[in-house]
Amino acid sequence: MAKLKKVHVCQSCGYESAKWMGKCPSCNEWGSLVEENVEEVRKTGGTKNIPMKLAEIKLTTEDRTTTGIAELDRVLGGGIVKGSLVLVGGDPGIGKSTLLLQICQTLGELGNTVLYVSGEESCTQIKLRAERLRVTTSNLSLVSETTIASVREHIQTVKPDLVIIDSIQTMYDEEVGSAPGSVSQVRQVTHALMNIAKGKDITILIVGHVTKEGTLAGPRVLEHMVDTVLYFEGERHAAFRILRAVKNRFGSTNEIGVFEMVDKGLVEVANPSELMLSGRPLDAPGSVVGCSMEGTRPMLVEVQSLASFTTFGMPRRTATGIDYNRVVLLIAVLDKRVGIDMSNYDAYVNLAGGMKINEPSLDLAIVLAIASSFRNKVMDPYTVVFGEVGLSGEIRAVPMPEKRIIEASKLGFRRCIMPAVSKAKLPRIANIEIIGVEKIDDALKYM
Repeated sequence: MAKLKKVHVCQSCGYESAKWMGKCPSCNEWGSLVEENVEEVRKTGGTKNIPMKLAEIKLTTEDRTTTGIAELDRVLGGGIVKGSLVLVGGDPGIGKSTLLLQICQTLGELGNTVLYVSGEESCTQIKLRAERLRVTTSNLSLVSETTIASVREHIQTVKPDLVIIDSIQTMYDEEVGSAPGSVSQVRQVTHALMNIAKGKDITILIVGHVTKEGTLAGPRVLEHMVDTVLYFEGERHAAFRILRAVKNRFGSTNEIGVFEMVDKGLVEVANPSELMLSGRPLDAPGSVVGCSMEGTRPMLVEVQSLASFTTFGMPRRTATGIDYNRVVLLIAVLDKRVGIDMSNYDAYVNLAGGMKINEPSLDLAIVLAIASSFRNKVMDPYTVVFGEVGLSGEIRAVPMPEKRIIEASKLGFRRCIMPAVSKAKLPRIANIEIIGVEKIDDALKYM
């Protein structure tokens, strides 16, 4: 039997100490060190790999399996790679288990064997949810289990192509003397699942809980061990869900997938721009349409602003869906470079549709929306704007302007205000007037 030793492990970052401390020296978290029994590592000789020349290494193309859900395939980089370990995180009730059950249906219809291991629900509860989502595939096997040894036996028996673990915080290794969900257990179970995935060439999807701060619960090593980290964003009570790749060894981390939550599960949104702009007012001050790039996909979003007079000495600044500090910076630029004094006005800026975007290309749309509300002037509803605003009031270039303009033209926009330096490099695009501006003052003339 392996010899155990007692150590104090930080539940936030995984830092280990021989004695208890009130404050973790690694992450500065108070009261996070918990005593756990950890198996002592024995030194073994093992096999040694031989160094190889870079030119001598032969490349093999990864074997991908499409999930049947185009938005998910986009985020994964073209599909699920065999033998990969994928971590899916998100707030409670955001739709993680819903998406995974829908993956079971699409992959099961393609002839893949799927094993769904749940440590949180019974098989009956999963069956009820599967009926609501219309999951009827015969290639799906369910089991309610929490020990990694039993999971290993089930995988050996079923021989699945895909395994879903819901969730990693409920699984535990009997050889580790700590509670399920602790740092030692999460690290040990993830390592065992990684060996199964790589050794048997099985794709494993893991559901991970999040903390109250919105980060994935467990040690940071959990994210380092897996191949891909997917994160669900969006308000729990809102209709839209954004699936974003935080880490991806087999594809880009810039792509996003947009879903809409309905009574039958998650539905793909093929054209997010059209959906985000539906129902927007055409004659309201403070409403401006901007264009952001999410990976290779242009997205048109409505930036709303409200400038309200206040008698208090400290005006209020509120930003929803946009970086708050960026909004404060742009208000300061408007005051200094354009002469729009917001010292007696509250400023509220909102990104309609529940999106969260931090790309600087929305700077010009934010500036024009604030100025439109302040001056009570309506911006042309068929004008789209994009460009980064500098501290001196200049409009700086942004990447892929042609894709942004083509997307706006498809949705019926007749005019585009963009950085002048980017316009000079563009070819002629039909059905849309392109206006290049160098300063904020130049853009305000078209309000």
